[in-house]
Parts: sequence; structure tokens; C-alpha cells
Amino acid sequence: MREAAVGFHCVECVAAGNRGVREARTTFGGRLPSRPYVTWVLIGLIGAGFVVQQIAPAVTQQFGMWGVGVALYGQWYRLLTAAFLHGGITHLLFNGFAMYVVGPQLERWLGHGRYLTLWLLSAVGGSVLSYLVDPGQLSVGASGAIFGLFGAILVVGRRLRLDTRFIVGLLVVNLLITFLVPGISWTAHIGGLVTGLALGATYAYLPRGAGRADGGQTRTIVHAAVSAGYAVLLAAVAAIGTFLLLG
Repeated sequence: MREAAVGFHCVECVAAGNRGVREARTTFGGRLPSRPYVTWVLIGLIGAGFVVQQIAPAVTQQFGMWGVGVALYGQWYRLLTAAFLHGGITHLLFNGFAMYVVGPQLERWLGHGRYLTLWLLSAVGGSVLSYLVDPGQLSVGASGAIFGLFGAILVVGRRLRLDTRFIVGLLVVNLLITFLVPGISWTAHIGGLVTGLALGATYAYLPRGAGRADGGQTRTIVHAAVSAGYAVLLAAVAAIGTFLLLG
């Protein structure tokens, strides 16, 4: 028996009642997360990647974003694996702290699935722009994904009518650093930012007028379709870049 507000219920009755309760969802249709597990796992992965780099420095050359390797040797994994490697402890701590600041709140707004999709596609989006603009340069870092989070939290925050001045200021400072400090891959930052703005707008505003009558299914289908379409777009742009690079 299970204690209830009035008396006791049997286990079967409790289970039957729970099946009739609609699952809690975020404002934008995702399952309501109890903890920002995806953010924690991603921070752990980039930390683990840095440790591996210290043990085996050749990993940076083998898995960093290097357009020539992608074009000549078909090493497409570089478009994503570069996001889990970093160029030094300062680089790692800066990106990890940025994720710690903006990641949990954005994950609670979007849910685990949308948040993870945003992070991954922003990382790849930054790599694709680097591939097109400077294929001969080796670059590493989760900065593309971080800028994607900046873009998305800006759009989502405005959709929720929140004060986004802190995020705007943070974004402006990071853009200034991007273009004023030498040795920083601006292409990864801008590619990630554009991806974050695009997907953030999709998750925040589409479909228009969607209600809760279907439990968020319509919104989920639209968001999944747009995310998949954006992934295909990135693949097509990368393929065009390969064609141009190889002549």
C-alpha cells in the first residue's frame, strides 16, 4: 500500500493514476530536466580530452580541426572531435567556465535533447566555417559550441521577455576578444554563433501558436525536422568546400 492524501492506495492504483498524468515539459516542448546532466557530461568530456592531450600530445594533430585532413583523407570526424580538445589550460578553463555559467539554465529551458543538439551542431557549425575559410589552419576548442550557447540563450531569453543585458555584454566582450587577440579562430566563433542564433530562434518561436494539447509532440517534430535540416545544410556546405578545395 502507498500512503495518499486521503487513506492508502494499492501499488496498481498508483501506477494506473500515474499513467494518466501528463509528463512535465519545458516552455519549448522538451522534457523537464531535474539536473543539467548534459552540461556536466560535456564539461567532463572536454576535461578528459585535455588530459588525454597531455598524455599523448599527438592527439591534437590527429583529431583537431584541420581542413586539409578532411579534404584529402576524408577525416570528417575532425569537424566534431576538435571541440573536445583545447590549446592550453587557460583555453580549457575559459570554455568550461562559460559552459558552467550559461549551460545549466539553457538546458533547463530547452531540455536535454534540444540542448545537446544545439551544442553539437554549434561545434560542427564553427568547424565548417573554419574549413571553408582557413582549411590549412589546425584549430581546437569548444568555442564554437560556447558561442552557439551564447546565441541561443540570447534569443530564448528575449522570447521569455527576460533581461538579457548580461548576455549581450558577455557576447560583445567575447567578440572583441575574438577579433583583437591574435591566435584565436574567429571562424569557429562566428560559425557557432550563427548556428546558435538559428537553432535558438527555431526552438523559441516555432511552430507559432503551438499549444499543449498534444503534449508538445508537434513542437518536437518541427524542432527535430529543422535540426536535421540544419545538419544536412552543414554537410552540404562542407561537401561544397571539399569540392572547391580539391579543384
